[in-house]
Amino acid sequence: MPRRSSNLAQDTTKYISSESISHARQIDELSCLYEVSTTLSNCTNLKDALFKVLDILAKRLGLVRGTVTLLNPDSSELQIEVAHGLSKEAKKRGHYKLGEGITGRVVATGEPIVIPNIKKDSRFLNRTRSRRTDKDAGPISFICVPINHGNFTIGALSVDRYSSSEVSLEDDLRLLIIVSSIIAQSVIRLHEANKEKQLLISENRTLKMALKEKYQVGNLIGNSSQMLEVFDMITRVADSNATVLLRGESGTGKSMIAKAIHFNSKHAKGPFISVNCSALPESLIESELFGHEKGAFTGAAQRKKGQFELAHKGTIFLDEIGDLPLGIQVKLLGVIQEKEFQRVGGTRPIKVDCRIIAATHKNLEKAMEKGEFREDLYYRLNVFPIFVPPLRERKTDIILLAEHFLEKFSKEHGKRIKRFSRTALDALMQYSWPGNVRELQNYIERAVIICDDEILRMHHLPSNLQLFDEDPDAPSTRLSFEEAVANFEKELIIEALTETKGNQTKAAKLLNTSLRVINYKVKKYKIDTSAFKKGF
Repeated sequence: MPRRSSNLAQDTTKYISSESISHARQIDELSCLYEVSTTLSNCTNLKDALFKVLDILAKRLGLVRGTVTLLNPDSSELQIEVAHGLSKEAKKRGHYKLGEGITGRVVATGEPIVIPNIKKDSRFLNRTRSRRTDKDAGPISFICVPINHGNFTIGALSVDRYSSSEVSLEDDLRLLIIVSSIIAQSVIRLHEANKEKQLLISENRTLKMALKEKYQVGNLIGNSSQMLEVFDMITRVADSNATVLLRGESGTGKSMIAKAIHFNSKHAKGPFISVNCSALPESLIESELFGHEKGAFTGAAQRKKGQFELAHKGTIFLDEIGDLPLGIQVKLLGVIQEKEFQRVGGTRPIKVDCRIIAATHKNLEKAMEKGEFREDLYYRLNVFPIFVPPLRERKTDIILLAEHFLEKFSKEHGKRIKRFSRTALDALMQYSWPGNVRELQNYIERAVIICDDEILRMHHLPSNLQLFDEDPDAPSTRLSFEEAVANFEKELIIEALTETKGNQTKAAKLLNTSLRVINYKVKKYKIDTSAFKKGF
């Protein structure tokens, strides 16, 4: 980016002489500067605002064919960004290299140039081919001033002036220098705002891509027949507009499946809005879902958009739909049927286009019998039901999920845990998991935090997993100190024998003990060493 001439202020002093300006001209200039400042200070679209500025210069002061040319710092080329009184074709032709033509020289030197008669000056390129000097009644003057930011020139402001005895070119130049400084401030301000906006857009796009990748159906974990059926149903329903009802116990991963449906659908570019219906106070549910108008109730200081409005062109996930009050169920039914609603305190219907996915752990059929859930709403929601099985019914997924969480939390907590011990895996497999996948995830994270070894062992797991019984429904009692020590010893010996393929001498060395002790413990705990020789 070219540096601004340090002598610019001194070089242009000779043009500034307020005594020579007529009273009428002073009024026009002040009015013009006020309009220019107001226009640029209130603008959000830079090009529209600059066009208005050039229009003001033309109407107020007769400075026609105004252009704002900005420098591309990457290519060091100049291109007309905004033009007044030029055709689109002429504007496209208005590009220059740094130092080329009058505009290029102004940007390169940071100094203004005034040409009294463009027809007599060979420096004027007329690249836009918009001046037909042979048909004009008088000479055309051209004034070009730099647009500076600090010590750098970022562009140029230029205008044409038809021959006039009333106003001197020096007066025009003086005014344009002031206007260019106002433009520079706005250009930089909006440039920074646009950079921030583009950065946010880029980050949002990157995040959406990452989420879409994360929630690909193939990335969901499970190889049990029940989960393979769920994955198949996700694939079938994802790209439709059908309302989906996810059924299953708490912690089975219904929210994960809802996101998978969203990010594999045509709504993926839109927002995914999640609402936990059971977590909202009854007095705030309607406002949260549908929004409210200013003054709709005490404390409504301003208008608020509801979750349905925010989910427009995307997906709204209504978790724990079975806990929704009957009054809100009526309004939700209207949204599903009519695709519109009113804010609390509002009178204008609001159209909304969003995919609805609902989820519940409750038995909605029993809730209907008790009058706690509307039958008509049930049938509206139950278009495409998906039942998510509990973890205890898909035992083959437990190890897959546990290993996934082990890897995930080991990275998050800076641990180098490579695997589970055999007894720890046995404990995970025999536990009934009333809290399902959520409980498994929490237990593995806790165990990872505690574990300082390369192997996550049974004693790292919570005590209720260490008390597993063959019958998951059988009552369990707390282990005594001796029993806990014995379990730990047995686990260590099994791990050592696993690594040494049943070689007791190597196992003893691995555990830093004698072969006699290992033989004794193997007999005591009734460990079948032949199984290790064959491999597990």
